[in-house]
Amino acid sequence: MKAPGPESNVLRSLFLKVFLWFWLSTVLVIGALLVTSHLTRTENTFRPPLFIEAVLTGYGRKAADAYERGGQPALADYLRTVERETTVRAHLFDAGGAELGGGAASARQTETAARTARTGQPFFGEVDGRMLEVRPVPAAGGGNYAFLVEMPKGPPPGGPHGGPPHGPFGLLSESGSVLGLRLLVVILTAGALCYLLARYITTPVVKLREVTRQVTEGDLSARVGPRLGRRHDELAAMGHDFDTMATRVETLVSAQTRLLRDISHELRSPLARLSVALDLARKRAGAAAAADLDRIEREAKRLNEMIGQLLTLSRSESDANGHGARALDLAALVREVAADADFEAQASGRSVEIVECEGCRMKGTAALLRSAVENVVRNAVRYTPEGTAVKLSLRCVREGADASACIRIRDEGAGVPEEALSEIFRPFYRMDDSRARETGGTGLGLAITERAVRLHGGTVKASNVPGGGFVVEIRLPLNAPAT
Repeated sequence: MKAPGPESNVLRSLFLKVFLWFWLSTVLVIGALLVTSHLTRTENTFRPPLFIEAVLTGYGRKAADAYERGGQPALADYLRTVERETTVRAHLFDAGGAELGGGAASARQTETAARTARTGQPFFGEVDGRMLEVRPVPAAGGGNYAFLVEMPKGPPPGGPHGGPPHGPFGLLSESGSVLGLRLLVVILTAGALCYLLARYITTPVVKLREVTRQVTEGDLSARVGPRLGRRHDELAAMGHDFDTMATRVETLVSAQTRLLRDISHELRSPLARLSVALDLARKRAGAAAAADLDRIEREAKRLNEMIGQLLTLSRSESDANGHGARALDLAALVREVAADADFEAQASGRSVEIVECEGCRMKGTAALLRSAVENVVRNAVRYTPEGTAVKLSLRCVREGADASACIRIRDEGAGVPEEALSEIFRPFYRMDDSRARETGGTGLGLAITERAVRLHGGTVKASNVPGGGFVVEIRLPLNAPAT
C-alpha cells in the first residue's frame, strides 16, 4: 500500500531552478542590450533618413512658393501649418540672413541659414543647443532661400496631445508607454518559452521519481518507459535504463521469494515425518535415550518455527500491493497481542504491561501487523530479566496534516551494541552477546516486523535506553479515519 508523502520536490527545486535561470538569463540579455545601446550612443545620433530629407526639401519649396505668392503673411500661415503637422519649428531665410516669416531666430541660426543660402550647401548640426537641419531652396529671381528646421536631439517627441507624433517624424519615434509595453511582451514571451523548455527538461525526472517511489514502496512492476511517450533523448535513455534495472530486480526478488516459499514447503514434509518417527522412537527406546530424543524434539520444534516464519516472510512479500487490507483497530490489536504474550510470559516469571493505549484506526493487513507487533513483544519477553515487565504503549501522533500511530515496546534487558542497531532487522542476523543463539531465536522475527511495517508505509527503529533497557518504536501512517 502506498505511503502518504509530500508533493514532488522536483517541481519546487529542479524545475524552478531551470525555469528561473532561463528566464533570468533572457531578461539579463535584454537588459544588457538596452544598457549597452544607451552607453554607446552619441548625443547627435539622430539624423533624418534620405526620404525625410526629401520631405524637408518639399516643405522648403512650398514655403518659398507661399512667400513669393503671398508675402510674409502667407509664409507665416504655412510655417504654422508645418509646425502643427510635424511638431517642429521651421524658418525661411534669404541670402542676407533675414527671417522672412516674421519668427524669432538667434544670431547663430541666422548666420548658418545665410551661409547655406549663399553657398547652396545643406547643414546639419548643433547650434545653440538645438539640432538644425538647413536646406537650400531655389528662389524665383535667382539665388537660394534657406529652409531651417529645429530638430530635437534623438527621435522627436510625441504629438501636441501626448499621442504619437504627426507628419514624417511620426515614423521615427515611439512613446515610452509603447516601448514599455513591447518590453513587457518580450519578457512574458521569453518567460512562456522558458517555462515550456524547463517543463520539457524536468518532466522525465518527475516521472522517474514517481516510479522510483513506487518501487521503493514495494511495487516492483512500476515502469517509467510508458510515461515518457516518444522521447528519445538522454533523459528518456536514463528512464529506459531504470526500467531494465527494475525488471532485473523484480526477477531476482520474485525468484528469491519463490525459492524461499518452495524450500519452506518442501521442508515441512520431512519435518512432519521426523515428528512421527520421534514419537515411535520414544515408545520403543528406553529411559537412556530420553535426553537425546528430547534434544531432537527441541531442534525439530525450532526448525518448524523457522519454517513458519519463512513462510510468513514470503506471504508478506506477496501482499506488497495491499491485497487483503481492510480497516482495523490498532488499539484492539495491541491489547490482544499483549494479553497473549503476558499469558506466556507468566510461566517464566515475566509480564507484559500496557502503559498507554489510545484509540487508533488505519487500513492494513491485520495478520501482518499482528505478526509485526507480536514478534517484537515476544522478543522483548525473551530478553527482559525475570521479575520485570515488558512495557507496551500506543499513541496517535499528529504532525501538521499527517497522523501516525506510534507503538513502543520496551524491555529491561542489556540492549544491543550501538553498531548493531541498524542490523538487527536483517534476516538471520545474530549477535554473540546477551541476545545470542542460546536464547532460542531464529533471527527472522524482527526481519518480519520490518518488512510488514515497511509494506504499510511505516518505519521501525530500535534504540538502547540510557541506564538499561531496549526499546523498539513502530510508526504507522493512519490512512483510514476512525469511526
